[in-house]
Amino acid sequence: MVEVSFLPILASGIAAVIISFIWFHPKVFGTYWMRASGITPEAAERGKKRMPFMLVGGLLSAMLVAWVMNYVGIALGIYDWAGAVFDLALWIWIGFIAPILIGTVFWEGRPFRLFLVNAGYWLVVLVVMALILLFGSNIASGSYGTDTTETAATVDSAE
Repeated sequence: MVEVSFLPILASGIAAVIISFIWFHPKVFGTYWMRASGITPEAAERGKKRMPFMLVGGLLSAMLVAWVMNYVGIALGIYDWAGAVFDLALWIWIGFIAPILIGTVFWEGRPFRLFLVNAGYWLVVLVVMALILLFGSNIASGSYGTDTTETAATVDSAE
């Protein structure tokens, strides 16, 4: 990741929203998620009225996550897909997402399977975001397709 660029952050936010529509679809995990979360069909119907606001809020929230991930990726000097997946997305998931979500099992008495659904969603989203940010930032900076050691040396010499 070479620079913070708006388009990869926007693309990451859009990808997160698309993944959430798929992940929480009734034919995937949506039915179980609603039942385990205590969301009734009536509450879901009422929520449809607020869908445009939830969509915008979800997009902006995901873009904030992407912006922070991009910043951290730059600070850590992540320039390849393995670093994006294992050094950025996975460590953020292990260090922040999973411990926070497991608290819902411990303190709120939620089912462990609900933790798995929510934590799995965030793992997928973070990996996809990290890859979009990496490749999008490389394309925006014109360094796409260059050797990672060359890119790292260029960034180091610019500092």
